[in-house]
Amino acid sequence: MCGITGWVDFDDDLTQKKSILEKMTQTLSKRGPDDNGYVLFPHAALGHRRLIVVDPAGGGQPMVREVGGCKYCITYNGELYNTDDVRKDLQSMGYHFTSRSDTEVLLVSYIAWGENCVDHLNGIFAFGIWDEAGQKLFMARDRLGVKPLFYAKRGSSFIFGSELKALLAHPLVKPELDTTGLAEIFALGPARTPGCGVFKGVEELKPGYRLSHDRGGTRIQQYWFLESHPHEDDLKTTTEKVSFLIKDTVERQLVSDVPVCTLLSGGLDSSAVTALVSYAFKKDGREPVNTYSVDYAGNDVYFKASEFQPNSDAYFVGKVSSFLDTKHHRVVIKTRDLASALEDAVLARDLPGMADVDSSLYLFCREVKRDATVALSGEGADEIFGGYPWFRRPEDFNSDTFPWTRMMQVRTGILSPELIDRIKPEEYVKNRYHEALDEVPRLAGESPFDKRIREITYLSVTRFMPTLLDRKDRMSMFTGLEVRVPYCDHRLVQYVWNIPWKIRSLGGIEKGILRKSLEGILPQDVLYRKKSPYPKTHNPEYLATVRDKMLEILNDTKSPLLPFINKNAVLDLTRADTSNLDIPWFGQLMTIPQLFAYLIQTDFWMRKYGVMVL
Repeated sequence: MCGITGWVDFDDDLTQKKSILEKMTQTLSKRGPDDNGYVLFPHAALGHRRLIVVDPAGGGQPMVREVGGCKYCITYNGELYNTDDVRKDLQSMGYHFTSRSDTEVLLVSYIAWGENCVDHLNGIFAFGIWDEAGQKLFMARDRLGVKPLFYAKRGSSFIFGSELKALLAHPLVKPELDTTGLAEIFALGPARTPGCGVFKGVEELKPGYRLSHDRGGTRIQQYWFLESHPHEDDLKTTTEKVSFLIKDTVERQLVSDVPVCTLLSGGLDSSAVTALVSYAFKKDGREPVNTYSVDYAGNDVYFKASEFQPNSDAYFVGKVSSFLDTKHHRVVIKTRDLASALEDAVLARDLPGMADVDSSLYLFCREVKRDATVALSGEGADEIFGGYPWFRRPEDFNSDTFPWTRMMQVRTGILSPELIDRIKPEEYVKNRYHEALDEVPRLAGESPFDKRIREITYLSVTRFMPTLLDRKDRMSMFTGLEVRVPYCDHRLVQYVWNIPWKIRSLGGIEKGILRKSLEGILPQDVLYRKKSPYPKTHNPEYLATVRDKMLEILNDTKSPLLPFINKNAVLDLTRADTSNLDIPWFGQLMTIPQLFAYLIQTDFWMRKYGVMVL
């Protein structure tokens, strides 16, 4: 994994602008701590920061290849899981290779197939290729959006980067918020509308899209999308296909020249990934896999079961590790570290995020990085297979909004009247919600229930999952750790998309078909454990810490946050007994302590980034 950046300008000589390129590239040093590189053409400048995972000697970037007198240059962030297959196809066409790296394979695939190269790729990626002869920039992003890619147009300049910080390092891009940006932060956040870069005039290349930019302008095209059709496989065949796809994608994602581990929560999704990695290691005669779990100081005393978090992880983590004979490492996060890392989480994401759910992952990944460079995680299974409460709870399932933000009154209740009048938060969210529904690929003849299941699944995959994938990418890459997400393999996502709900929820339980497809590789009580999300702290010390910080901000007349919140309403919350307010205002985990933490992050973000509201 790496960090990419650069820009194109047909009205300027970019060979004289290396200092700007270096500054942009340096912002991504945590994504790529091992190496850096720069290539400048008269009208294109490409920068790269490298995290070495495969082929240390042959994978340096930006990589230049000359064919038929034409130069092509790539800056690439990601991992191809079918590198060998694509390389063989290209070799049969007469192309030759000088390295083992997937970077070279990707670059040559563009030379051979042009913009259709993305159709041949299985992996997670965001890249830019400069065609010097054709004077064209081509960019693409993986189908599910695991790897990030932002861009902005400023006059004759087209500027891009893996993260917002790279764009903001360019003198033409300012940290400005207009009405849309304010609505993204205060109405939708920490979720984000696909394609929206929050800052004014900053865009995100959407998952499954490709872009070309030349003297004629910018053209964007969707190259992959979910397709709806009748599911014709019987239960046995469906089970076998799901089992094959999961096993195949996990094994493909073990490619690495550096240590590989897994993130293990003891839940179904991460335990299955760990089991398949463990069996692959044993088959190859490798040492037992290293596994890592996260917990919080005081949770052994203060954990409180709820509808959204029915049990703690510790017992199940131990059971899985013992069953698979893994070398397990338990990371325990202290409350004061969790709170102080809220700022680091903002620096990683460049935006306010999922509060301590972000900061805990950052601290967790920082510890994992001490021993490993690549980790496999269970992200994505709940969205794809239907594991979240909103697939079942009537009040969520039937709500005419994003089911993870149905507590809109909590959010609007703390906003200033002026901000409410400007962004119209409920109207903004409603419009974004119906925009998403308009995208759903329908299937004629479905019952109202199945139609709604398809809608909820689409919302989860395209609107909720990106928030978690952003979180996983930014927090892990801020520590130089590459995290892979096997459940986001597009083949698996497309296949499961059309499995009827009665099969997906086989046995009347969430992710029933996934559980059946994994029978025999995990203990029964793990295989049928009730879903429990990524853990959060239940220590009352955390609530006290963020409450005190919130009061400090409320009493600071220079706080840039104050014009956008209802100070008295927030003050009332700090005085209220919030111990019983366990209904999330976002997702499954973000209750009142996380609301304070989100506002704390927003205040810090506005100060640190010098955010200007237009």
